[in-house]
Amino acid sequence: MNDNYEASGPAGKTVATMLAASLALGACSSQPKVPEGLPPGIPSVQREFRAVWVASVANINWPSEPGLPVERLRQQALAILDTVAAIGMNAVILQVRPQCDALYASELEPWSYYLTGEQGIAPADGFDPLEFWVEEAHDRGLELHAWFNPYRAHHPKGAAVTDASIVRQRPEMVVRLGEEGYWWLDPSRQDVQEHSRAVVMDVVRRYDIDGVHFDDYFYPYPSYNEGEDFPDDESWELYRENAGHLNRADWRRASINRFLKNLYEVIKKEKRHVKFGLSPFGVWRPGHPASIQGLDQYEVLYADARLWLRQGWADYFTPQLYWSINQVPQSFPVLLGWWMRQNVKGRNLWPGVATGRARNEAGVDEVINEIMVARGFASEAPGHVHWSVAALMTDSTGFTEALRQHPYREPAIVPPSPWLDAEAPAAPTLSYAVMDTTVTAVWTHLLDEDVFLWVLYIERAGGWNHELYNRGDRVAEIAAYEEVSRWRPGQGGATGPLEPISRIAVSAVDRNGNESWLTVVDLSADLPPLDVPEVAPKASAQ
Repeated sequence: MNDNYEASGPAGKTVATMLAASLALGACSSQPKVPEGLPPGIPSVQREFRAVWVASVANINWPSEPGLPVERLRQQALAILDTVAAIGMNAVILQVRPQCDALYASELEPWSYYLTGEQGIAPADGFDPLEFWVEEAHDRGLELHAWFNPYRAHHPKGAAVTDASIVRQRPEMVVRLGEEGYWWLDPSRQDVQEHSRAVVMDVVRRYDIDGVHFDDYFYPYPSYNEGEDFPDDESWELYRENAGHLNRADWRRASINRFLKNLYEVIKKEKRHVKFGLSPFGVWRPGHPASIQGLDQYEVLYADARLWLRQGWADYFTPQLYWSINQVPQSFPVLLGWWMRQNVKGRNLWPGVATGRARNEAGVDEVINEIMVARGFASEAPGHVHWSVAALMTDSTGFTEALRQHPYREPAIVPPSPWLDAEAPAAPTLSYAVMDTTVTAVWTHLLDEDVFLWVLYIERAGGWNHELYNRGDRVAEIAAYEEVSRWRPGQGGATGPLEPISRIAVSAVDRNGNESWLTVVDLSADLPPLDVPEVAPKASAQ
């Protein structure tokens, strides 16, 4: 996402409740079955990465303004997480380092101005926003990816440069861009690369994040420096004095490449399950493919994004495809198809979508159509990321309801990254009890730390369906009987007898999207059909 754009589930049952229910239901339990895949007739859960960017720079999304009380910060964060979960999404990408500052407790960089209103001043009461976001996201079954800007040292909307800023703490590492107030780290410097890597790895080690995310800001866009070249003469001359053989553009690209490759490797050594995501500008170079026009990020931002994808230096790749389907010079499906062809390592390719255009019926249709196009290109592991959360929080067009009722009608699990981990967790145990017209299901697991989500499957006369439960959930109460509507020629719809549940099953899903074998129990002997007379057919519509 490009921050130049203006931004206009409950936790689980208590342990005591779970244990009491488990003891009460112990007589009605089953051991796991071990089918090859899912048992016959059970449809698999949909796989799709459904994420949204939450930007902190310039207070675009969260916090809404600097210096808010801690309780207000919490309320705003929970409103975002509750909305995202209710729509049917499964990931949030939160900007935690907007400009060499931190929205978390750090010994390497100062607290962010966008958080407290004064750079270097901590929030009250020991509040750690990133810790709060991670826990609350996970309690809602959402992944939380920490989004860093690797090179921006100061943004003009971040108030005046202070003594706490890297601009004054490490002046040798930064350069000034134009007169608007931007400061930038010099990507070619080894100390810059070491510092940004240390910042990222500090978060990877200390927080239970699911991903590290970079956007499109590598070398800055020309407008940041009033159209002038990036002011790295000192670094360039030093490189030449040391017998450097690359031309200046290749040298800049090599600096970015070296940093990204190394960072990917050290993340995997520290915590292999933490995904690394890159979100470059959507056009690699004009003419690739032939009909495409636009900014040349390879020459202007010194970002060889095609190389990063082809080398597999990311676990997911999110090119910012902020153009409509029929915009020929930058067509969404044409560009997506080109990026898919570059994906020789088979990484997850989840495009960025300009959700802010959903301001009217045509805009809503466009965004939903792009989601469907993305599904068509990556049917096994589809996904997309919305720019930004503002479009979901200030919905006046029915957009969020359209998402909930159409592309997000079925719940989805984040697709796996098998190159990181392809081993599924052990299957849970499942117990149940029947009381009147309610089935109470209770499940347990030997290694709770291996579980991120649960899938509860329910079979009735009309077939199987499933529901997702969050990591803290252990109990579900299910209606033992439901009315089944049938269609009869010439008579319209008719409500038949109450049909019982026939089977239930549960599986465990780890944080890499691997699903365990199912534990299945048969309830047919405990739930005979109720003796309820059939209701007369409804009259057909005239």
